[in-house]
Amino acid sequence: MSNDDARDQDRVWDLMKKIGFAMLVTRDGDRLRARPMSAYLARDENMIYFLTDARHHKDEEIARSPQVNLSFADAGNQKYVSLTGTAAISNDRRKIRELFSTPAKAWWDSAEDPNIRLLKITPDDAEFWDSPGTVVSYVKMAAAAVTGTRPDLGDNRKVAM
Repeated sequence: MSNDDARDQDRVWDLMKKIGFAMLVTRDGDRLRARPMSAYLARDENMIYFLTDARHHKDEEIARSPQVNLSFADAGNQKYVSLTGTAAISNDRRKIRELFSTPAKAWWDSAEDPNIRLLKITPDDAEFWDSPGTVVSYVKMAAAAVTGTRPDLGDNRKVAM
């Protein structure tokens, strides 16, 4: 792997960590479904985890079609990541207890709730957009419109994960 590839992977992981929440997109037959989820990043494992509820349909959707998309967005700072990966549902109670934290208490009383499942995403590839921010971007767009040039709005790269 080249230094540029490693740097781009680092940036993807950093952006996902800073943003923290993703829209998880699954396939329900021919239709796409998205829902917000709180991400637990484990870069050393090359894994993104989510706690999910077995009573909802995403488990069934993932069993039928494990290819998913995660979309992370910080619109205020113009930073985005779109990641494709392979999902799997697990009932790993040790890992569920490890990840159970204050945000999870909004959905379950304890890590021992039998409805909690672990959603594991193994990343395949990602694309990121990393802009200097809204105000700077607007200024650059205005300057480009006046001068007839294309604005430099930051980095955009596709990355093999």
